[in-house]
Amino acid sequence: MSEYEKVLLKNVGKPNSRQLATYVEGGGYSGAKRALEQTPDDVIDVVKRANLRGRGGAGFPAGVKWSFLPKDREVTYLCVNADESEPPTFSNRVLMEEDPHQLLEGILIAGYATQATVAYLYMRAEFTEQYHIMQVALDEAYNAGYFGKNIQGSGYNLECYIHRGAGAYVCGEETGLIESLEGKRGWPRIKPPFPAIQGAFGKPTVVNNVETLANLPHIINRGADWFLGIGPEGSSGPKLFCISGAVKKPGCYEGAMDFSVRELIESDRFGGGMRNGLKVKAVMPGGISMGILTADELDMKMDFSDPAKYGLLGLGTASAIVIDDRTDIRKVLRNVARFFAHESCGQCTQCREGTSWMYKMTNRVERGLGRLQDIELLGEIPAKMGMMPGLSICGLSDGAAFAIRTIVEKFRSELEDYVRSENDDAVRIALEIAN
Repeated sequence: MSEYEKVLLKNVGKPNSRQLATYVEGGGYSGAKRALEQTPDDVIDVVKRANLRGRGGAGFPAGVKWSFLPKDREVTYLCVNADESEPPTFSNRVLMEEDPHQLLEGILIAGYATQATVAYLYMRAEFTEQYHIMQVALDEAYNAGYFGKNIQGSGYNLECYIHRGAGAYVCGEETGLIESLEGKRGWPRIKPPFPAIQGAFGKPTVVNNVETLANLPHIINRGADWFLGIGPEGSSGPKLFCISGAVKKPGCYEGAMDFSVRELIESDRFGGGMRNGLKVKAVMPGGISMGILTADELDMKMDFSDPAKYGLLGLGTASAIVIDDRTDIRKVLRNVARFFAHESCGQCTQCREGTSWMYKMTNRVERGLGRLQDIELLGEIPAKMGMMPGLSICGLSDGAAFAIRTIVEKFRSELEDYVRSENDDAVRIALEIAN
């Protein structure tokens, strides 16, 4: 793990870090001014060369996504995904709370690069305090000429609005977000057409995550080579990591993607080790939808490529849940299944029925009424019996499949031991009653 200079969190903890004057004093909006002096294509080229991969979960290159917009478009919308609904992710919240102008500068740069005329900052309803912080900052930015007409004398116009969603996991998916933004039920859309062709209000639309956009001012100021010099190839640039659970220092941290899950937990720079002498039983390193690691798999690197080697869906939001050795894995399994069953929008049969079926079985297992057949089915359903990844409109079904399947595969013997012991107890009690 290399030495690291904070970039995205450099203003966190500073007095008045939310205020425009503080941000400008530290060099804020210089990246936006530099971008406005270039052509939009030049800005896109820098972002593409930096290989800025989306920080919202999918890891798709932002510059490449922008280049999908049709050349002959007349209207372009920019949607900023601040829904942040993946448990237990809170890095976007920290950015908006502590350094709102960094995000707004990123919105301005992305808007100019894509020639968007309107930007919507879509925030989940639970972000009540963060909404007010962002609105105050946006008003400051408007008054200073960073939004509105003829921004900084460049001739570029961009309006920015904060839109509050109702709070739904599927609205973290870009087309579900767009549906909600349009005032409809937050159901993900079938693709194609993709948002770059037909998005918000039927117009070409770019959707980017908060942390992704927060990187833009630094890329424009320092260049693509600087960004590529941070972290391993294919996983470059500053990254925020969340850690929660039985660690001494839960929180949001910044670093390059060059360290392991073990270092995230044990390093004084991050989690600081386990509390009260507890031991690691398992870790969900990318939010619950990416899957689970055992205590023997903690050498996995927190980058975009290594998670697949451990049977995970991906890095996700890089938000780790550390599960200690006191925890009953049945409770973990049930809570995961309950979340996905509750958050399924119900459009796709395999997701609607599959998540509900798995929740019923995990609830039965957790209550001590499980059967070995339930464990068998919980391993089969997300792999071969209808919940196979890639068959639904959005990724919720895939996340449920990886989360539940990896728990069952990696903790199968423990789950089966619970079932056997409880069945033995049931037989013993029945015999006692009979006698």
